[in-house]
Amino acid sequence: MVERAATQGPLSVEDYLEMEKTATVRHEYVAGEVYAMTGASRRHNRIAGNVYRRLADAAAGGPCRVYMETVKLRIDDVFYYPDVMAACGTEPDDPYYEDAPCLVVEVVSPGTESTDRREKLAAYRRVPGLKAYLILDQERMLVERHFRDEEGVWIRADLVDEGGFSVPCPEMSLTLAEIYEGL
Repeated sequence: MVERAATQGPLSVEDYLEMEKTATVRHEYVAGEVYAMTGASRRHNRIAGNVYRRLADAAAGGPCRVYMETVKLRIDDVFYYPDVMAACGTEPDDPYYEDAPCLVVEVVSPGTESTDRREKLAAYRRVPGLKAYLILDQERMLVERHFRDEEGVWIRADLVDEGGFSVPCPEMSLTLAEIYEGL
């Protein structure tokens, strides 16, 4: 869930980044506006954790880095906290965010669903090296995959209840049974 934070007018990127270093609550930042991130459900956390664990295991010893919930993604003057994110290129100079992920995963809840499916989808598609954006439903076994084909065209493909798909980075396969394990 995201709530608009009380601030004295728009914040600069620099002020936002300084604020986040000592904040007790995470905030997303969209063009000067700051939005507090509220807690997630156990289901949400379990799904994100299942995906993170499998991606981190696949990335071990290789060039990819995998993060869960606390590393920001920077897209120009926007900062989000994806539930899971993988990056395989050069690390940015700033230790608090990635700016060139190859994979982003969001677990939707009733409070974040429209933001994840519209605002974040549009923003993530602007990231040049992003190969896939996965939207995972927390109430049922449903993965909405948005991925670039070889020509760079975005394609959507959904999986419901069963099946699997390839993940572009780190290169691996992931099944709905693995994503929703334990639920």
